[in-house]
Amino acid sequence: MPTPSAGILLDAWEEGRARSDPERGLLLLAAGLPEMSGEAMAALPIGRRDAALLSLREALFGIELKGLVTCPSCSERLELILRTGDLRARGEAGAARDVVIQDGAEVCFRLPDSRDLLALAGLTDAGALRDALLERCILSIAGESPAPIAALREETIAAIEDRMSEIDPQANVEIAVDCPSCSHHWGTSFDILDYLWGELEAWARRTLHEVHVLATQYGWSEDEILALSPSRRRTYLEMVSA
Repeated sequence: MPTPSAGILLDAWEEGRARSDPERGLLLLAAGLPEMSGEAMAALPIGRRDAALLSLREALFGIELKGLVTCPSCSERLELILRTGDLRARGEAGAARDVVIQDGAEVCFRLPDSRDLLALAGLTDAGALRDALLERCILSIAGESPAPIAALREETIAAIEDRMSEIDPQANVEIAVDCPSCSHHWGTSFDILDYLWGELEAWARRTLHEVHVLATQYGWSEDEILALSPSRRRTYLEMVSA
């Protein structure tokens, strides 16, 4: 994936500061995939979206990621050092639509995408969000549409969720963690959108500080400063600090 310019990234950061997480995901995709239409980006299943965001992260900040987690057993704070390759799903992504069988009848469904997350952004209850998401993604039952979730047995819903995980494995990434202090082992979920947006926030503030210092010292415009390579900007900043 090509690396977006500093100006494009700052525009995405500025626009996304007051937006929801699904909107921020689309802004990041637009920065990294300018050739793709907004409609096509919004229709990407969440796992495909997250795979693209992982590639964008590699282009912007490299392959190594660091984070902190707290052991749920002894409360020890642990530093995790990962690589983007560790976070890529091993299984192959399947088709965006699939079926499961209930009482001999096909239940047709599609994978959730950013349009669904945008439509349900106001829901905070996990159970209500899960039901509303499934309601949107179940396309038909025995060829009949609309297909309310109430028409499905709990076992069928579980089978749909399992199948979604199989054909879009990147949508739910879990990291295995071992605590060196108490030997507790657990899994913690990893959200590339949340992680990358946090990195972008820190980068934007550092970059704007550099712009402020150089503009004050040399009278250059923001565009002129951002047009400099990062290494050249750092060199000028070192001269200012000398």
